[in-house]
Amino acid sequence: MKKHRSRVNTFDRDGPPSRVVADTAARLARLAGLTALASPRRARAKQTFRRAVAAVAVLAAATFAWPPAADAAVAAESSRPVIVVLGDSISAEYGLPRDTGWVALLRRRLADERIDYSVANASISGDTTSGGRARMPELIARLKPSIVIVELGANDALRGVPLSTTEDNLRTIVEEAQQARAKVVLVGMYVPSNYGPAYTQRFHAIYGTLAKEFNVRLVPFLLAGIENKPEMFQADQMHPNQQAQTVLLDNVWPALAPLLRR
Repeated sequence: MKKHRSRVNTFDRDGPPSRVVADTAARLARLAGLTALASPRRARAKQTFRRAVAAVAVLAAATFAWPPAADAAVAAESSRPVIVVLGDSISAEYGLPRDTGWVALLRRRLADERIDYSVANASISGDTTSGGRARMPELIARLKPSIVIVELGANDALRGVPLSTTEDNLRTIVEEAQQARAKVVLVGMYVPSNYGPAYTQRFHAIYGTLAKEFNVRLVPFLLAGIENKPEMFQADQMHPNQQAQTVLLDNVWPALAPLLRR
């Protein structure tokens, strides 16, 4: 099993959209704080601060909820069986033109092969297994998916989330999907080798362990085939570029295809 280089050692920690929100929050907070110190009217200062926080909340919601929320809304209106992709920035088209990521390519491949499914991209940049777990009940209730593709976990490692927590969250996500009679595709990832070989192997083993435990389809490594090709990554050398998206879809397809009703 190949390990990817450290250039893919983060997803969403740096750069837009997360940096835009964080920087904006800091500026607005500083502005509000200075206003509070300078103004003799503390009530007015507090109002300024509350407006600043509200502005950050609106910006954050717009940044992280779109376009996946739009995809989910379209899928909810469809009478076709639904595939939900629950992922992080790699599935959320981070840094890519709209509708050029591997999930959009999946939608096109299904149409080209006359396989009648709707695809809801419920991926959010920066998401963790905890975030995915929290969103699952609402997604299941609203979209009633036939298939759930789970692409989460890398951000857990980057944030120092205990492996037991990551495994427990993924287990709950799979359990809830299966309880809703959805089939599951679990997408595996590696963490950088600088985490140490023991941690790296234990992290990656979570996916295989859960796939066997719940008898679900497994994608061993989403970035297989591009992990040692710098030209397949964006300028940040962390997120796959547009050229790489076909490879990502080809990595997912063998696990997904047997689950599709034709």
